[in-house]
Amino acid sequence: MSDPPGRDAPTPEQLIDWDVAHFWHSFTQMHEYEPLVIAAAEGCELIGADGRRFLDGASSMWCNVHGHAHPAINQAISEQLARGAHITSLGMGCDTTVRLAKRLVGIAPAGLDRVLFSSDGSSAIEVALKTAFQYWQQCPEPRPAKTRFLAFGAAYHGDTIGAASVGGIDKFHALFKPLLFDAVYAPGPDRHKLPAGVAPEAACDYYLGETERLLAERADEVAAVVIEPLVQCAAGMVMHPPGFLGGLRKLCDRYNVLLILDEVAVGFGKTGRMFACEHDGVSPDFLCLGKGLTGGYLPMATTLTRTKIYNAFLGDAASGRALYHGHTFCGNPASAAAALASLDLFESEQTLAGLEPKIARLGERFCRLAEHPAVTNARQTGIIAAADYVAEHQVGRKVAAYALEHGLWIRPQPGMVYVMPPLAISLEEIDRMMDVIEAGIVEVTGIAIK
Repeated sequence: MSDPPGRDAPTPEQLIDWDVAHFWHSFTQMHEYEPLVIAAAEGCELIGADGRRFLDGASSMWCNVHGHAHPAINQAISEQLARGAHITSLGMGCDTTVRLAKRLVGIAPAGLDRVLFSSDGSSAIEVALKTAFQYWQQCPEPRPAKTRFLAFGAAYHGDTIGAASVGGIDKFHALFKPLLFDAVYAPGPDRHKLPAGVAPEAACDYYLGETERLLAERADEVAAVVIEPLVQCAAGMVMHPPGFLGGLRKLCDRYNVLLILDEVAVGFGKTGRMFACEHDGVSPDFLCLGKGLTGGYLPMATTLTRTKIYNAFLGDAASGRALYHGHTFCGNPASAAAALASLDLFESEQTLAGLEPKIARLGERFCRLAEHPAVTNARQTGIIAAADYVAEHQVGRKVAAYALEHGLWIRPQPGMVYVMPPLAISLEEIDRMMDVIEAGIVEVTGIAIK
């Protein structure tokens, strides 16, 4: 973006000063913040205001899919802006957004044929929670006592009040507990960190058994179960035992409880398929999408649901049955244009088929990383890979700082290293990324990989 006429472009030093003086960053302890100002991005690289280049090892907070500044997505946004930048979804709809709704229904799991648009992942979860709650109040056989939600340990579904209420990460949610509604929590289905006495081959049955115990006791008051399928990302890249999601769908059917799948982070190819729920052949009652929906270019999220649920909201204007939820920029046309272009690229560039060798290479490199004495619990699902540290508490932050100095951006985590690069990353870039991480661990710990 150009500067206003008659003004000189700010220097990198000025941008850093303004960043520190005025920009309060999300999820950032500003007392410890070390300024990093990005001026551009292309492909899988971020370009700093000072000209430094960084490989984007976390796909710009898990959202970039096809790389930055892809000409097809840029062109689609530009063409839409020339036709119209904003059209409300309250009582009308833009043709571009209508086409996107149709396209999403065409690729979603069977039965999901109604699309509610929002602006971010937290809002998509809010839509699902409010819709599930209201559904039981006015469905053909109302169950007004079904007002609670079952979530899972260490869950994260967003920062708005409803989304935070079904979260389970104390450092994000504990302070706000007086503002939140109470949820029912089952143990997080972590296939790597099992309770004492539970063998890996019994993990799925154990976690399903714990979940069923809660549903058997409280199904009459539970409106829906909400979970990130396969990988709980903000929980620490917790990866579920194979078959857990399929079993959970059966439990929801057995106990007459709706199923909300939060694929805001794991959707659009991150697990190796378009949607994570495809791995278990599961169709939820609500599918929440965001982040990669637009290829990571513009804010947009969506909640897909079933006609059965949609029909419970139909009535005349006096009935009060409508879903009174929405925001100014729901279904924004420019965002919809970006999403359509991204879906086109999945087809024209055969993005999912091209992932197979990348997933394999990433797996090979994490197997090698797991040989380091300071690393444990290496794990992978699709293009998402992580490992924990067994050494001192600040190893993760030090490795991230080393990576930044050597041209790689990864999120600093005290006890863990993870990567979730754009799907467009090349094999050479995967090796470059992992070379830096390995070298960082060796540098910080003083221990070489054997």
